[in-house]
Amino acid sequence: MSLPRRPAAVIFDMDGLLFNSETLSFESAATAAAHFGHKIEWSLFRTLVGQQWPDIRTRLIAALGGEFDADAFRSVWLSHYDALLDLRLDIKPGVVEILDVLDRLAIPRAIATSSMRQKVDRKIGAFGITHRFHAIVAQGDYVKGKPEPDPFLTAARRLGVDPATCMALEDSHNGIRSAHAAGMMAVMVPDLLDPTDEIRPFCTAVAHDLHEVAMMIERAA
Repeated sequence: MSLPRRPAAVIFDMDGLLFNSETLSFESAATAAAHFGHKIEWSLFRTLVGQQWPDIRTRLIAALGGEFDADAFRSVWLSHYDALLDLRLDIKPGVVEILDVLDRLAIPRAIATSSMRQKVDRKIGAFGITHRFHAIVAQGDYVKGKPEPDPFLTAARRLGVDPATCMALEDSHNGIRSAHAAGMMAVMVPDLLDPTDEIRPFCTAVAHDLHEVAMMIERAA
């Protein structure tokens, strides 16, 4: 698969794209739910990927019942998640390679994520790649989160690049919707979710991993 043109900038999602953190989020959600005597199956969790907390809260209560204390669950979920991050956070294949390619081609890059800045710094700092991004856009840096285009448009503005010339890399459906709405070349690198018939038309390309994306960028004119 090829790109229509070489991007002037690349904007990365973080969880599930740069790190294995979505897998850890699922595991910790399941153990936190068990703490309250509930089960969170994959069929439910997949609907939560890429969503903001208010929507996650609504979906959990709808699925698990009005008596489910979503806010207490969230506290335990985050505690379990933090513990897993300390033990098993890992960088995804191809991250360092694609950053090397962008360095070689002098292509600026940013992170646009729904996570809080503290979480971003913790994850990218753990693998020594903080300095390799020219801008970081996190929760609180924009008005509306994904699937609205605000995170990606904010990142493009901070890089000083026209959104239409940017590539956005995402693993979630809401992320792809956001990137497409921002007018960017949206490339999906699936993690927990595969592209659906609804999502595929929003994708400029679907890549197996970031190694493949790096090759696509190098080959683009």
